[in-house]
Amino acid sequence: MRLADVTTPARGAHVVLEELIALRFPARQLKLGRRKRALSVLAGPNKTNFRGRGIDFEEVRSYQPGDDIRSIDWRVTARTGSAHTKLFREERERPVLVAVDQRSSMFFGSSHCCKSVLAAHLASLLAWSALDAGDRVGGLVFNGASHREIRPRRSRKTVLALLSQVTEFNRALPLPAPPTSGFDEILANLRRIARPGSSLFILSDFRGAAEERAREQLFQLAQHIEITAIACSDPLEADLPRAGRYAVTDGESRSELDTADRRLRNAYREAARQQRETLSTDFLRLGIPMLEAKTDQSPFSTLQQFYGDSRR
Repeated sequence: MRLADVTTPARGAHVVLEELIALRFPARQLKLGRRKRALSVLAGPNKTNFRGRGIDFEEVRSYQPGDDIRSIDWRVTARTGSAHTKLFREERERPVLVAVDQRSSMFFGSSHCCKSVLAAHLASLLAWSALDAGDRVGGLVFNGASHREIRPRRSRKTVLALLSQVTEFNRALPLPAPPTSGFDEILANLRRIARPGSSLFILSDFRGAAEERAREQLFQLAQHIEITAIACSDPLEADLPRAGRYAVTDGESRSELDTADRRLRNAYREAARQQRETLSTDFLRLGIPMLEAKTDQSPFSTLQQFYGDSRR
């Protein structure tokens, strides 16, 4: 098996399954359970309800000073007339879910690779790293027309199944028809399969995440799940290429774009900036850190900034 060169950006319009499997070896240098302080800063001052490495209900006892009021069992309290608290037992491993966006909007890239390929490589690194740490790994792959669920298991076969689904969805791009489900429906599916205490990584360009229904689903999801958003983007989405006349197409029609127009360039840049700020602000309010991954950067280096093993 050819070892992956983790110092360079991912390449190509479509992924190669063998390359995703080869990322198993560099992924050992990532430690998802050891968030660096920089990642905590990205999440802002808000605290989530995540309790560490997963929780199971154990028993109810009388409330004691210092207990978290969110753990009060109100039914027992009402029945007995005195405050009672739920106790939880931590699991030895946590479920780690990786949600991979393979919608048509992700099938875009100006130089090294498409955003869909970038997301696939990031997903592989995260999944292999979690498995190496002894966590149960699962995920959701979606393209707006359908999705596939991989239930979390501590198994190499499960990671391979996840990567196979990512490859299958990726190879189907571009999709021949418009999406039939919105981003809010994807989040609803994640709410259904993600148990409290899970760690969820969402790899996407987050098209549609600013819609009200999507915001509500994300709010509900963030109440009991530790979420990390990894926004995949291409440099051409932030700024137009140098002045010139370019032929552009959406796959059906063809037109010409003149990037020498200064007003057009400024308006394009400002619209992209506002879109990024809105997304970042929405996540910040929910205590969700947002990492930025770009198609012209190494996926491994992007994750290493926050999950690098300090012992190496």
